[in-house]
Amino acid sequence: MSSSAGGLVVFLLSVQVIQSQDGWRVKYLKTDVCAVKGSKVDIICDYTHPPGIDPSDIKDRFWFTKEKDGEPVDLRTDSEYSGRVTYTCYSNSKSCTLTITDVRESDSAEYKFRFMTNKPGEKYTGSPGVTLSVTGFQYIKEMQQSGLFSTLLKCYNAFVVLKEKMINYEL
Repeated sequence: MSSSAGGLVVFLLSVQVIQSQDGWRVKYLKTDVCAVKGSKVDIICDYTHPPGIDPSDIKDRFWFTKEKDGEPVDLRTDSEYSGRVTYTCYSNSKSCTLTITDVRESDSAEYKFRFMTNKPGEKYTGSPGVTLSVTGFQYIKEMQQSGLFSTLLKCYNAFVVLKEKMINYEL
């Protein structure tokens, strides 16, 4: 068996998570995302806010994995993600996509989305977030569950034959 870095693919688990409180809500398209090192990955959410808040009142939307002094650190300002993250957010559809390029194993983390208005205290973070698992290689496992056919995509330890040696890439 041989392996090639060309044509890298990102796999997503098909599960939605909806977190809400008093009209504030973040819905992640997937809860677990598996990515191959060096590839590009998209993490997607939709969000809503209470009626009476105008979309133009939303002053900031961002993704984060860490907090500093109790406040989330926007990935765009995190040096570990410098030049590798972009947000594509739409006010009319209230959706936001985080794109990470040149994914690294160190990017494995829980990603959360936060949005806030121009009024003090009007902010919401979707928690729990989306878990990104990055590894060298991916396997797809198809399973039958509850009588319905579904494909569950999981990150597994990958075995690669390289010059007739087995090398175990662990998550």
